[in-house]
Amino acid sequence: MKNILVPTDFSPQAENALRVAAQLARKHQSEIYLLHMLELPMQLIDPIQGESHNLPEALFFMKLAHQHFAKIMAKPFLNGIKVHETVEFHRAFDGIMDISQEKNCDLIVMGSHGISGLREMFIGSNTEKVVRYSEIPVLVIKNDIPEFEVENFIFATDANPENVHTLFKAEEFAKTIQAKLHLLFVNTPNNFLTSENALENLKDFTSRSKHPHEIHIYNDVSVEKGILNFAARMDAGLIGISTHGRKGLAHFFNGSISEDLVNHANRPVVTFKI
Repeated sequence: MKNILVPTDFSPQAENALRVAAQLARKHQSEIYLLHMLELPMQLIDPIQGESHNLPEALFFMKLAHQHFAKIMAKPFLNGIKVHETVEFHRAFDGIMDISQEKNCDLIVMGSHGISGLREMFIGSNTEKVVRYSEIPVLVIKNDIPEFEVENFIFATDANPENVHTLFKAEEFAKTIQAKLHLLFVNTPNNFLTSENALENLKDFTSRSKHPHEIHIYNDVSVEKGILNFAARMDAGLIGISTHGRKGLAHFFNGSISEDLVNHANRPVVTFKI
């Protein structure tokens, strides 16, 4: 975890994400790329395409952004951490994707404005697009977390062998943050498997795993509620899920889980692209 990208709009939610990123950076000697996207009309930033007298307005917004950066950089939780201040004139989503590749980032940490679940967290936002298409893990932070110490990390799966690479990503992440990995399969009435069959599928799914983990089969009325209830039972510090780039968040596990996966769960969520 050498480089961590933290997009910011200078909101309290973005600062919550930065606090977590700072804790990770301090532990792993990482550098943070703090990115603010100025989504301005082209005529404000390109005199060739607009009136040249609009340029001072663009410079004003740039200066305002740097003032916000100065306040953030003075925060005590960033002491001793190398933070790169980056302001770009881009659409936010495009800029986040470009910078994450340009700077060889290993993780994106984003704040969430949502208060009740993944639908509010992602849908209609740049976060939803980032977690859908990012090739690197995206850690979404909903609340202020003074100490990001994850003891139990739950990775929910349907044990589809085609998606085993997401398990390897989750294992690597668990190893990085020194968390105990819990592999979770939720059994539901609509897609019922006997415990024996479910366990067999999970053993096949993890046959190439080299990271310590515990396997859990949990029965509930829906996959979403099963993950929530199991996470509450384990007091999980982090929930891991996979997302399909083409289908988006509404199609976790081949369409079986909705965006309401962590509804009312005030827990961090990390996503891995299928």
